[in-house]
Amino acid sequence: MIRSLAFTTQGRLHSRDIEMFLMPTLLSDTNLFLWIDLESPTPEETKFVLEGLFHFHPLSIEDCVTASPSPKVEEYSPKEGDNFVPYLFMVIHAVDYSRKDGVFATSELNFFLGKNFLVTYHEGPLRSVSLTEERAIKGTMHIARAPDRVAYNLLDFIVDNYKPALEELSLEIAELEHEALQHPGKATLNKILQVKKEVLHLRQIIGPQREVLARFARGEFKLIRAHLVPYYRDVYDALFHISELTQSYTDSLTGILQVYLNMSSNQTGEVIKLLTLFTIITTPMMLIGTWYGMNFENMPELHWPFAYAVVTLVTVIATVGAFLFFRKKKWF
Repeated sequence: MIRSLAFTTQGRLHSRDIEMFLMPTLLSDTNLFLWIDLESPTPEETKFVLEGLFHFHPLSIEDCVTASPSPKVEEYSPKEGDNFVPYLFMVIHAVDYSRKDGVFATSELNFFLGKNFLVTYHEGPLRSVSLTEERAIKGTMHIARAPDRVAYNLLDFIVDNYKPALEELSLEIAELEHEALQHPGKATLNKILQVKKEVLHLRQIIGPQREVLARFARGEFKLIRAHLVPYYRDVYDALFHISELTQSYTDSLTGILQVYLNMSSNQTGEVIKLLTLFTIITTPMMLIGTWYGMNFENMPELHWPFAYAVVTLVTVIATVGAFLFFRKKKWF
């Protein structure tokens, strides 16, 4: 599906859902800014926009249509024989804050940013795109005056979407800490390992993404106007804070895992201690029973009239004595 919007340099909506044959005309108008959003496009739509209309570099097109494992940004300048104008290609990952099935779902958003155009490419609907489009159409804060301003708003919404996921994750970690103390079972261990895996996955996304935004915050790209650099720096600062939170969550989960292992070790130790005490307390009984179970003919105790009562009394006294001794030592 192709969504297309044309805005004036004042940020007002000029036209939307533009026919394909009219797009080159609008693109050549220096008083207009063209935003084309490709959401789950067909191969024909992708080829028309990326190759036929903008003539983007083949490497950036390949990176766009193929899922990229990590965020990145590349600046493309035309060389001899190239038909495209200078542009930035960027891959950013958005996170699904609903965390269905306890797994962070991430969606890839690709940017082609030029002087008077912005092309976004993604599979499936994205909240950041729909919110930015809504604001742009309404003319809120004049965000559609230039492509670099719209790109900033998209990045800002993407980073903001991390916060609900992190808040939910914080509550889940607190719950895991309680379970590790109260119910240190196999199910708790599986939860700890699963959440830790998801946090590491989140850090793997945020780390490179932070490096990408750092380049914008430093003002490395000419297509990002100087007065917008502080806005990109603000997005970078927010993502840096989120990165620090994920690091603290990793440390917390490591601590919870250590608590779980200690609790499990204590439980195992209590079981071993109980079995050891039971064995030691019953040792006199087993020793006497084993000794007199041999039934040798020359054992004088076998012929005593009160042998059975004496042996029973000795067994009871020895067992009770062992019990009282360990009780006095507070071993149980």
